[in-house]
Amino acid sequence: MNTRRIFLLLGMMTFFVFLPLTTHAHTNDSEGFSFIEVNEETIHYELKLDLEEFAEAMSREMNESQLFDTDTVQEFLNARIEVYADGVIVEGVIEQAEIETIQERPVAVMNLTYEMKRKPEKIILDYHMFFDETAPSHANFVTIDMDGVKKQIILTYSSRQLEVGEMSFIQNAKQFLSLGVKHIFTGYDHILFILALLFGAKTIRNILSLVTAFTLAHSITLALATFDLVQLPSRIVESAIALSIIYVALIHLLNLDAKHHPWLAFGFGLIHGFGFAGILSEMQLEGSQMAMSLLSFNLGIELGQLFIVSLAFPLILWIKKSTKKPVKWIIPGISVCILVFGLVWFFQRAF
Repeated sequence: MNTRRIFLLLGMMTFFVFLPLTTHAHTNDSEGFSFIEVNEETIHYELKLDLEEFAEAMSREMNESQLFDTDTVQEFLNARIEVYADGVIVEGVIEQAEIETIQERPVAVMNLTYEMKRKPEKIILDYHMFFDETAPSHANFVTIDMDGVKKQIILTYSSRQLEVGEMSFIQNAKQFLSLGVKHIFTGYDHILFILALLFGAKTIRNILSLVTAFTLAHSITLALATFDLVQLPSRIVESAIALSIIYVALIHLLNLDAKHHPWLAFGFGLIHGFGFAGILSEMQLEGSQMAMSLLSFNLGIELGQLFIVSLAFPLILWIKKSTKKPVKWIIPGISVCILVFGLVWFFQRAF
């Protein structure tokens, strides 16, 4: 056998050995496509994923009817694709879902809308689709259009985040200030604890010492948790907050003339601070702006807290000074309600 025939034979053998690899190379590629458009108060996100791979990741059959089970698909996507508008996470709602055929392969096409109150200055996309489940080699080709400027990036296992824009110092402070105010007004357990504290306050000086102690304590643990220096399981924190409500309400019910001391407010304030920090853990806080974000958020909490105290305490003093018997039962009655809420929350959170 001459040299030419040997090389010909080796070439044919190489061809047949690598033929299966080459014919399956493309079909084994894991690819996705994202087209994102940022508008005044909405973000439109068109996501394209291989249908078979999408079905495998969801551990279910995936046809057109299954794809239109938007609640399940939407929950799946929001758990793996996180969009932050100026640091605040926004959840997508599937407006349309369909199946297309691209290069003879079925592709799931989903159009999501993210609602916002105003146009964001900065968008962050955290993408975790398939990486940790079915396809570490997955890649998503992203095109984002913001303020008329388009940016392309490829998201991979080692590079899962896209950032566009830059949030200003003032916008960051305003946003977290507003978030702090909103958080205290929607944190009903914190409000009831503050009310229970006010029931045991005798003078303006006393209430100032209680509020100061509570503020100082929750500011300490809020900072420790936000900077990830101290972390406690959320179940323990939320259960302890419920217990603080129960304890303070019981003190007042057992002795209507009991006076709350600052150390009590400080001790329970440490626990409530971890509760305040829970919402910040869901946000994209950057190192350069973390201190200002934390300060603004805490200031918002204090403003909301001050507003509650300024409305409630004069009314509580009037009730205590009233000589009418029906009025005298208002505070004990409210204390019983606070105690009941605390008990319900404790059993819900602890068990």
